[in-house]
Amino acid sequence: MANQVVARYLDGRIVKGSSLDVDASRPICHIRTPDQGTVQVKLKDLKALFFVKTLAGNALHSESSALDPEDERSRGSAPIMLEFADGERVVGLTLRYPPVKPFFFVLPADPKSNNRRILVNRAAIVRMAQPSEAELNAARSFSDSSLYRSDD
Repeated sequence: MANQVVARYLDGRIVKGSSLDVDASRPICHIRTPDQGTVQVKLKDLKALFFVKTLAGNALHSESSALDPEDERSRGSAPIMLEFADGERVVGLTLRYPPVKPFFFVLPADPKSNNRRILVNRAAIVRMAQPSEAELNAARSFSDSSLYRSDD
């Protein structure tokens, strides 16, 4: 089954489509796009490759950065906070902290995120940290106090 992906390049370009051959240990993958055909993507040129539920996304969803200790995805994972050179921040879970390979996967903290997982280019990161329990609790409190957003 093909993965729906959004490739976000270091230079700001974005390519959306589907891919069958993403492997963090290989230097390239291919994305089949609706309008450009098949595009060869060099992982080293990316900020990150986002595996998404839908290519359209949901602009109305406010991404939560709170990690739920009861989230089953956290078993065997380490919390991670990332900041990219363009200022985007991601809070999520990774299998090993600190990641030692040039590319590593992160699961977003928000289980309702459009992102299923993110293949991060370590070279695109300007700041990386493992959040403390206090930081996780603060993020949880902030998220819990956020305004309720109805989908109707």
